[in-house]
Amino acid sequence: MKTDSKKVGRPVLESGKREHLLKAKLTEEEHQQVMAMARQLGITRTELIRSRLLSLHGQVVINTSELLASLDSIGSELGRSGNNINQLARHANVLNKRGMLDGEVISAFNQHFACYLEQHIEIQKMMRQLIRLMTG
Repeated sequence: MKTDSKKVGRPVLESGKREHLLKAKLTEEEHQQVMAMARQLGITRTELIRSRLLSLHGQVVINTSELLASLDSIGSELGRSGNNINQLARHANVLNKRGMLDGEVISAFNQHFACYLEQHIEIQKMMRQLIRLMTG
């Protein structure tokens, strides 16, 4: 009587199998730099070295979780600045109704607000570019 034994483990790769091993000697400082870079990017040493050597079609290796956290904090800061602008506008409207608002203050506010809008649009463009680069 023949028993079927189940195969355990990962299936054998037919193509794309990595068979060759490269060795390199590093100083302690170089080794620490490689380890720190791999830790910072959240990838293995092998992935880091392979991506740096082969440059993977010009792609840059990034730590996506750290990037997303930075983008999140930028978005939060933009929201807070928008709230501050709304508070200033409300206060200006109250002063304007009472006839206490100076024309110089209005023109200065408009200049600063125009600058803010330009910077806000540029930040939005950059964020969209980053997201496009991340999604490939």
